[in-house]
Amino acid sequence: MIILVLQGPNLDAIGNISAYAGERVTLDKINSALRKSCRGKDVQLKILQTAKASKALKFIRRSGKKADGILFAPMAWSQYEYSLKEALNIVQIPVVEILLDPPYFASTESSIFSEACVKTETGHPDTVFTIALKSILDHLSA
Repeated sequence: MIILVLQGPNLDAIGNISAYAGERVTLDKINSALRKSCRGKDVQLKILQTAKASKALKFIRRSGKKADGILFAPMAWSQYEYSLKEALNIVQIPVVEILLDPPYFASTESSIFSEACVKTETGHPDTVFTIALKSILDHLSA
C-alpha cells in the first residue's frame, strides 16, 4: 500500500514555531514518527514538503496514480489553493487532511479541502500526523 504525505508551506519551519512555544517539534520528528508507525505493515510512504503549489500538483498527479491514499497538511493553502483541491478531486483516492492547532497554524476553523477529504484531523503536530495515518489506513481497510 502506498500513502502519499504532502506537507504544505512553512511546515519545514515548524522547529522555529515550536521553539517559540517552548517545545521541540521538528519536521524530521514528525516524519520519523510516521515511518515508525508503518514498521511491520505493508505500507510505503512517499513524503514531500514544499511551499510551491506547482510542485505539489505534480506530486499529486504523478504519484496519485499509484497511491492508495493521501495525507495532506495544507497549511496556508487551506484558504486559497483551489488548483490543489481540483487535483485531489481528479486523482479520486481517499485523502485525510491534517490541520494543526495554534500556534502552529493560524486557523483550524475552515479549509477549502475539507469537502474533498474523507476525514479532517486537527491537533498537535506531535500526534496528529500519526492519528491521520491511522485514519487513512482504517478507511482503506474498511
